[in-house]
Parts: sequence; structure tokens; C-alpha cells
Amino acid sequence: MSLNQILDYVADDLSEIESAILHHIQTDIPILTNVAEHILAAGGKRLRPALVLLGAKLFGYDGKETIRAAQIIEYLHTATLLHDDVVDNADMRRSQKTACRIWGNEASVLVGDYLFSMVFYMLTELKNLEVLKTMSDTTTLMAKGELLQLTHSHESMDEDKYLEIIFNKTACLFASALKIGAIIANAPDESQQKLYDYGMAIGLAFQVVDDALDYMEEESKTGKSIGIDLQERKITLPLIHLLNSASPEDKARVNSILAAEIITDEHVHEVIQMMKFYDSTMYAVRVAQKYTNDAQIYLKALPASPIKQMLNDIANFIVIRHF
Repeated sequence: MSLNQILDYVADDLSEIESAILHHIQTDIPILTNVAEHILAAGGKRLRPALVLLGAKLFGYDGKETIRAAQIIEYLHTATLLHDDVVDNADMRRSQKTACRIWGNEASVLVGDYLFSMVFYMLTELKNLEVLKTMSDTTTLMAKGELLQLTHSHESMDEDKYLEIIFNKTACLFASALKIGAIIANAPDESQQKLYDYGMAIGLAFQVVDDALDYMEEESKTGKSIGIDLQERKITLPLIHLLNSASPEDKARVNSILAAEIITDEHVHEVIQMMKFYDSTMYAVRVAQKYTNDAQIYLKALPASPIKQMLNDIANFIVIRHF
């Protein structure tokens, strides 16, 4: 089952969110509008906005506040992508050139800052202190994750540090999207926490699988270019596992590739072959499966409904999307 099929129940709301996302970035400053449109109009899964809707609908809320809250979540996510691409010196995002490659780092950073400011302006319009606090905590965690990633090289990175980074940088936004929906629906505190925990678990699984996909050669199945993380020298779980599992000779070879002035496609292919030999990508998938199992356990405490089944299906989808 595809993600679109899973989310069919909220398709009309997502269409409304899509229109609102693109409408509210129109400004009288052409470069601002162009940069924001470039990344937002490129699409993406819109999974995080969908989670806001599902978090609210699970507890019977079907009003319009979630449309604005979902828009806030997507703007925050997009702002972090613009900043990430500058930090990572990235060339491609969503199968197109990154904004920083087209308009420069300064424009990308400033448009990211503008989207951040829009997030907090729109939060004040919601007039919900619990939502505001949740989003404030989330942006703090995301900034912490970025700084943790920036300060760790492949020599100092291990699995625990990697998981701490993606907990802060990625998973917390999944968790907060769901919790905000539940807050708007006036769900009990205990239920909000279970939904938050579920979101953290699927967010961790999502990022681990995303990082594993970077080393899978079945590009036609995933639509994701391979080897980008390696060429940008991102130290993700498959690479950590390889460095921990490889023979001294193979480990030395991987380190020499990471130290190369340019990491070529041939280097990428060589590392992928090593990962197959040492089972590194499938190790990452197994770690992700553990987190989706945890997520489904958290769901058990929540009320039975079609929405709960959709959340269960999302957890399954996150891991099986590599097949």
C-alpha cells in the first residue's frame, strides 16, 4: 500500500493545506517568493502535515485549526531543509538543484529565517499556549540536532550519537506534529504523550530507513539517488555499522575514501559493495523495524478507530518502502 492510499482519508484536507502553503509564501520580494516556491512546490510527502490532521481526528476533532497547524509544521520543516542544504553544501534536493546552488547560500539562509518567523507569527494567531510551547521546544531540539551533527566527524561518531542527532533533528518534528493535533482536539495528557512517543518512534525509523536508502542500488524502486550522503560525508547508521564491522583493511579503505578530496561514483559503488558484504544497510533496516514495533506498541493504548489503523499502516509503510 502506498502512502497516498494510506492517507486517502485526509486527501481533501491535504489538498487544502497544499494550497495554503503555496499561497502564503507569495510576497512582494521576488527572490523570497522564488526560493520558497522552489522547494515547497517541489512537493515531498507532506507526511508531517498529515500527522497533524491524524492526531486531531483520532480524538474526534474535524475543525480548521489543524489546517493552519499543519501549514506551520511544513514551513518549519522547509526552513530546516533550506538551512541543512547550506550546511551540507548539498547539490540536489527532491530531484532538483538546491536553492543554495541556484540563488546562493545567503538567500537560502534568509528565506529559511523568513519561514521560521512565519511559523511563530502563525503560532501567535492560533492563540494556543500549549501548541506554542510544543513548537518552541521542538525548534530548540532541532537546532541542537544540527549542532550535534556539525560537531561530530566519522572518527567520533557512533550509533548512540547518531540516534541522538536524528532524535533531535528529525524525529521530534514527527512527534510534535501528532501532539499538536491532539492538543487542538483537547485529548487527555496521557494520550498526547502516547501519540508523541509514537511519533518519535516513527520519526527515528523514517530517518534510519532514509539513510539506508542512500546505499541501496535499486534506485528505480525508491526514486532516491544513491551515494549522496557519502559524497557529502554524512555519517549515518549504515556507514557507522560498516566502520564497526569491517576488517582492518576494509576500514582503512573506507577511511581513505572519506578523506579523499572528491568522493566519486566509483567510490560510492565500492562502499555499497562493502555494505552488502557486511550487511550494513539491512542492519539499519532492522533497527528501523525495531522503532516501528515500538511505535505500534504505543498505539495500543489509544482508542480504536480507522485513524488508529492508518497510523499503524504508516508505521509499516516507513520500513517497507525500500522494497
